[in-house]
Amino acid sequence: MNGGCRAGWFMWSLLWGELRAAAGPRRLRCRSAAFLSSGGGDAVPPGPACGDPPGHMERAVVRCVPSEPKMSLWFVLCDGSAKHMQRDQTEPLGRALARIGTNAGKGHAKAAKKSKKARAEAGPAGEPVPTAPLAVRLFSRDGESVAEDVSNAEAWQDGAVLQIGEVKYQVERNPPSVIELQLPRSLLAGFPVCPKIHTEFGAPQHCLFRWYREQPGGGGDEPSPGGAIWVEAPVRDRVFTPTNAHIGLRLKLHCTPGNSQQRYGLPREVESSGPVEAGPGACTFDSRHLYTKKVSGEGLIRTVSYNVLADIYAQTEHSRTVLYPYCAPYALELDYRQNLLKKELAGYSADLICLQEVDKSVFADSLAPALDAFGLEGLFRIKEKQHEGLATFYRRDKFSLLSEHDIAFNEALVSNPLHKELRDKLAPYPLAQEKVLQRSSVLQVSVLQSTNDPSKKICIANTHLYWHPKGGNIRLIQIAVALSHIRHVTCDLYPGIPVIFCGDFNSTPSTGMYSFINSGNIAEDHEDWVSNGEEERCNMCLTHPFKLQSACGEPAYTNYVGGFHGCLDYIFIDINALEVEQVIPLPSHEEVTTHQALPSVSHPSDHIALICDLKWK
Repeated sequence: MNGGCRAGWFMWSLLWGELRAAAGPRRLRCRSAAFLSSGGGDAVPPGPACGDPPGHMERAVVRCVPSEPKMSLWFVLCDGSAKHMQRDQTEPLGRALARIGTNAGKGHAKAAKKSKKARAEAGPAGEPVPTAPLAVRLFSRDGESVAEDVSNAEAWQDGAVLQIGEVKYQVERNPPSVIELQLPRSLLAGFPVCPKIHTEFGAPQHCLFRWYREQPGGGGDEPSPGGAIWVEAPVRDRVFTPTNAHIGLRLKLHCTPGNSQQRYGLPREVESSGPVEAGPGACTFDSRHLYTKKVSGEGLIRTVSYNVLADIYAQTEHSRTVLYPYCAPYALELDYRQNLLKKELAGYSADLICLQEVDKSVFADSLAPALDAFGLEGLFRIKEKQHEGLATFYRRDKFSLLSEHDIAFNEALVSNPLHKELRDKLAPYPLAQEKVLQRSSVLQVSVLQSTNDPSKKICIANTHLYWHPKGGNIRLIQIAVALSHIRHVTCDLYPGIPVIFCGDFNSTPSTGMYSFINSGNIAEDHEDWVSNGEEERCNMCLTHPFKLQSACGEPAYTNYVGGFHGCLDYIFIDINALEVEQVIPLPSHEEVTTHQALPSVSHPSDHIALICDLKWK
């Protein structure tokens, strides 16, 4: 079985487990609790039980994907037992119906053995009277009996009716389903709780949500199998922000999967692993949110660039004892910082977000699900041989993705003909060349198209250059590769489109890298060519064709740690096509230094986000 098939069967096996658990040992009125509990009002109409008025039907759920050899069928018998079958899609319907009849007959016989009536009618040996086989038929949507020689894939259509004895089941083919539902491990009062949701045949934005808080003393709406009492919260949104009243209480989420056609599947629930804890109070970004309460208007592009401090760097002994000894240990923990980061980013109401130092797992499990809930689509590019990389998010209702053109600087320099001239210039300097090729830095390039005006396209570049203080010469080579590649995208592939170039460039405004981007050239005798001494000298003259400018100017610092502060981060814009509408003020120096330096209990990174509103000229 290929990877897709294995994933599909695994996903739906979760549903099977839920149905079995819901059906339980007790006899139901031909209906499992899982089938009944829709959680969405009229979204999932309850089906009838045995003895319900005519016309009401139970649900038979079919999963049938063309790329997979087998289909799956789930239904619940009148005795409350959930049945799960896997059949070849090419198999004739008659064989599947015969198997259903056999399984249903076993269920009825088992129920008969337990009934008092069966025992009363039993012979001398104490055995119940054998039950007659159940007739099983499948009817099409228009009420016609489906021929038994029709393949399963063709027979089991949405809206068909499966009849087992006297009980009828409405066939639901490939209904929306929740494959994965998780809540964050850390919950803080005042900070948004963004669940991770993975659906099949649906989408998180079309799901229905109900939130509950724990009521330890009883008196709640709904007891859980574990004994907790749950009280429903007056929130039906995908994101829930607990208050101080929830401190010490766990949360529960009830999610009914849906799609754009307002079709809904079986619900799933998840409880938080721990209670809501007290938040840190005021954060450095709270005052900035006053400027970004609403999404920017038409024609504006709110852009954010932010190095979010990868967990693999924050959790080292060197970080705790040397780089950030002033930071409370719990404030360096990933779960804690993620609470702050998600609230900070969501509050900027951005159209574009370029992040650096994003852990792979943080992107997949935390940031992408959280920002998706706020209307942002995410793209990730990992660094070569690293566990962290770059992430670019764009607002779905403003932009659509046309293409991606990511590169690793070292690979591009060696193999791409675009960089032959630079490669030849670097060849006489083997030590510098080796240092460049050893670096894992990457460039993320995405071409977006405006949803309101398809004639407007834009290139979004995102990078994180080599970090070493003496690596100015390496950064010059890296930025030369980056600008050459961006020129190829914006001149050859999409002629004339503007660029927004974000990142942590690890360069202050006094460096050669910054001068090169701003002026379009770097002299052969610039001091940065010998930034790491004569041995790594690599003098050369470089140029680029862009007219780029730092949209947020040159702040006193964007990185503030105990031993250093300076401006390392920038949002460079193409001034031929874009101009700055406003720059969101950075936190005050008093806010940044409240806890000595960054990161802190009120700020999740050692960098500060840059935010500006841009507009087309």
